[in-house]
Amino acid sequence: MAMRAESSYRLVARELRAQILQGVFSDGQRLPTEAELSADYAVSRQTIRRAFQDLVSEGMVYRIPGRGTFAQPASDGYIRQVGSVDDLMGLSDDTGMEILEPLARRVDLISAGRLRLSSDAVFRLKFARTHDGTRFCVTTVSLPPQVGRELSNVPELTTVGAQSEVTVIGLIDARLRDPIAEAQQSITVEVAGEAESAYLHCDAGHPLLRVDRLYLDTTGQAVELATSHFLPEHYSYRISLRRNS
Repeated sequence: MAMRAESSYRLVARELRAQILQGVFSDGQRLPTEAELSADYAVSRQTIRRAFQDLVSEGMVYRIPGRGTFAQPASDGYIRQVGSVDDLMGLSDDTGMEILEPLARRVDLISAGRLRLSSDAVFRLKFARTHDGTRFCVTTVSLPPQVGRELSNVPELTTVGAQSEVTVIGLIDARLRDPIAEAQQSITVEVAGEAESAYLHCDAGHPLLRVDRLYLDTTGQAVELATSHFLPEHYSYRISLRRNS
């Protein structure tokens, strides 16, 4: 399958990353060679080499000269490498979503303000994200009314206990006229309240990693506000930063 030259190495890296996380390449297993992947993806060996370099820097693989490229042994927790909005949409590659509070219209002045809405109403849902059957994150998503209505007939979001492998941002991107272009993110630490402790099976007051993301489309319109609380013992967060050329 041919891909755009300017982003092909990132796409190859993302697909290989997903396969490693899904266990297609288990601990210490050798990945296909540069020549094999070059033929599979219809790209140059240099493109494959660049993708491997990214995966090495992320700690996903290691290389042995003359022998090949191998998957790193898995850790006990969940590791998420994030370098783009596409990576955030790719959470469905290796995690599941379980609805705790279904999508419904709510009056929420704070979320409406952060979404830059003129009214006080939003559509909101809460879900847990799981990896290998373990909850490692609880997320509250607030949506502008027009976006919420677009998703109001999606059963994966409107039924308590529904389990799926979708992402809310992926569903939004597939339905709206203007695609997602940007995510503004802040990270801090917060202690678990009663709700978080119940959902994540931890003690109240347990330290959690809080990640807030505001997603914008290509017109600059805010389309989703997601606030996530992660259990640090089950989650490791990595960001790949690239220098502008």
